[in-house]
Amino acid sequence: MTMDVVDYRIYGDDMQFVEIELDPHEAAVGEAGAMFYMEDGIQMETIFGDGSASQSGLFGKLMGAGKRLVTGESMFTTVFTNQDGMSKRRVAFGASFPGKILPMHLGQLGGTLLCQKDAFLCAAKGVSLGIGFQKRLGAGFFGGEGFVLQKLEGDGLAFVHAGGAIIEKTLQPGQTLRVDTGCVVAFTPDVDFDIQFVGGVKTALFGGEGLFFATLRGPGKVWLQSLPLSRLANRIVAASQMGGGKGGEQGSVLGGLGNLFENDR
Repeated sequence: MTMDVVDYRIYGDDMQFVEIELDPHEAAVGEAGAMFYMEDGIQMETIFGDGSASQSGLFGKLMGAGKRLVTGESMFTTVFTNQDGMSKRRVAFGASFPGKILPMHLGQLGGTLLCQKDAFLCAAKGVSLGIGFQKRLGAGFFGGEGFVLQKLEGDGLAFVHAGGAIIEKTLQPGQTLRVDTGCVVAFTPDVDFDIQFVGGVKTALFGGEGLFFATLRGPGKVWLQSLPLSRLANRIVAASQMGGGKGGEQGSVLGGLGNLFENDR
């Protein structure tokens, strides 16, 4: 499989975007809706699947689109090709919520990376976007992020996005790390991933950490995020409900209680 080799630069701190520099006839593939800006001379084409060599032909394209549909993503991706035969051109991709963009050199990670379904942002054309089913039913049904993960394959450069602060950990053989299920961003396929019950009825019901946590066992590399999108969304919904949905009252100390007094007038 032939990968396009791209140069890049990541801008920003908490709301980042990545600018990719394409040589003549080089191409990058981006998640639908992720494009920020592009220079003149770049052609944009929306396609089924990811445009990798493994998805050539009608059947391959349909299979690629179907895999993305299973992971909950759009069946389409967008390919950005530098059609200028003389000069380099740039295209940028932006994250949709606060966090960090991580460059992943798949060739240095053994050619495969498993990541949560919303993590992929863009990649050099030729990187294959597939699905990675959990090995254990427990991980699939109780993992919080679903039974299916995204699988990035190839030897090129891919970019994933995660929320909050990011930490990379290298696990030694047998070393175990227990993590909130939503905080797992990505891991190499040699990592053993499972879901375990937190233990103890009181802890499960009143601990506030959920009923299950992820267990990651080395060897291998894992990437974790401090603020999953699901956690951020839950806090926003809770704050909105407490404020009664009225912008002028959301900052009130009384919150929802203020609405009760107002209704009694």
